[in-house]
Amino acid sequence: MTRPPPTFEPGDRVQLSDPKGRLHTVRLEAGKSFHTHRGAIAHDDLLGRPEGIVVQSTSGTAYLAVRPLLSDYVLSMPRGAAVIYPKDAGQIVMMGDVFPGARVIEAGAGSGALTCALLRAVGEQGSLVSYERREDFAATARANVESFFGGVHPRWELRIGELADNDVTDVDRVVLDMLDPWAVIGTAATALRPGGVVIGYVATVTQLSRLVEGLREHGAFMEPAAFETLVRPWHVVGLAVRPEHRMVAHTAFLVTARRLADGVTAPARQRRPAKSAV
Repeated sequence: MTRPPPTFEPGDRVQLSDPKGRLHTVRLEAGKSFHTHRGAIAHDDLLGRPEGIVVQSTSGTAYLAVRPLLSDYVLSMPRGAAVIYPKDAGQIVMMGDVFPGARVIEAGAGSGALTCALLRAVGEQGSLVSYERREDFAATARANVESFFGGVHPRWELRIGELADNDVTDVDRVVLDMLDPWAVIGTAATALRPGGVVIGYVATVTQLSRLVEGLREHGAFMEPAAFETLVRPWHVVGLAVRPEHRMVAHTAFLVTARRLADGVTAPARQRRPAKSAV
């Protein structure tokens, strides 16, 4: 995705927010209008003008106009499978250390939300190969990715099929967003270079346990790390400062592990035995 032009142009996606903070996303076309319960907003009032402006509807209501962020796009995109929320996508990119130029494999393209974040992270010199079992999910993911980037992304390959059929090796990162990621640990180990990272995204405690224990038993990985991310917004108006009543709590567990060099066995991790084992 290239740097956007300095002003809104036909075909641009614009996010309008009203005085109550309600958001509307509009794709601009010359001569068209966007209609709300507070009146219409002419697209021509936005075309040729910069982000961060205020436009008025025919009823006189003021709307702020900016381009939507990737996080905004993800939450409003058409869905086949459930999307990976921005809080988890951000952790995957950071804790998985997905860097510009990285070669990445993604198992489970879903609706394309994480795919967009990974493509941004690998940049123009990296590459992403995404596997999706279901053709309908793959079609949704492709449409969402191409809509966000404005066309076919040159560094992305979408394959309909199983990660187990992967023939790509010497990759830097493998991201597993699937029901049974423990079933492809061997495939991930074969694909990854020494020092590479596998990142698993699972929803339940049972899946978390099976994935972590599977990585330990396989023997090609360092000790896995498991965590979840909770986001709690705050209400801040003058001296009225308090947590919001609603928060984005559990969505998934994330698991990361580093690939060992071939033939290396990691030192046994020292753990306090469970009481039942004493």
